Amino acid sequence: MKKLAFCVALALAAGGAYAKDWSTIRFGTDASYAPFESKATDGKLVGFDIDLGNEICRRLNARCVWVEEDFDGMIPGLKARKFDGALSALTITPQREQQIAFSAKLFNTPTRLVAKQGSPLQPTIASLQGKTVGVEQGSIQETYAKQNWAPKGVNVIPYQNQDQVYLDLQSGRLDAALQDEVQANLGFLKTPRGAGFAFAGTEIPTGAAAIGLRKEDADLKAKIDKTIADMIKDGTYKKIESKYFDFDVYGG
Repeated sequence: MKKLAFCVALALAAGGAYAKDWSTIRFGTDASYAPFESKATDGKLVGFDIDLGNEICRRLNARCVWVEEDFDGMIPGLKARKFDGALSALTITPQREQQIAFSAKLFNTPTRLVAKQGSPLQPTIASLQGKTVGVEQGSIQETYAKQNWAPKGVNVIPYQNQDQVYLDLQSGRLDAALQDEVQANLGFLKTPRGAGFAFAGTEIPTGAAAIGLRKEDADLKAKIDKTIADMIKDGTYKKIESKYFDFDVYGG
């Protein structure tokens, strides 16, 4: 009997299966992306994603543990089991879906260019040739800019986090920054540090954000997907959304 139990345990470990005890759920997040995730003056993590994650844990009777991680470390950290879900305005892309699974959609994530107010810059190759654009490492904006703009003469500079992008934009070391529209609006343009800057050109549709999950954790995905659907249905999602946005961030 002991030999049989040992063999079963060995087989589960070899197949990448682990005991599924979701009494604690660890979420990885990059706290430089207000209003989705940032740090309050007391060091506490706050934001739309943080509230959504805490509510998901509450409904699953699980303890939420938040693990801070640079954005480009989200998928590696998830796969290395540093946390159970990447909850950090992570956009669903075919490339990412090759590596990880995603929960049901949390919100839309259009992309916008930000530059000095009155700048003639547009999010086009012709306009940005010879210019320097800052992006966050690991973001869909980095991928977009490197694939579409960098080969055509646009200098694309990746940064470890979004706050560093804005610092260099303010200092004049960058001509523009490319990032999520909502984050740029509420986390930069409508704050004192965003004075003198504005959106440049129209939005670039880039998809929807969700929670990144390991493919083998199908049971956790099912639990989270049901919880998200329940939150939308009973109005809890709208209640949380209204704390941060005066528009529908979920979209169609």
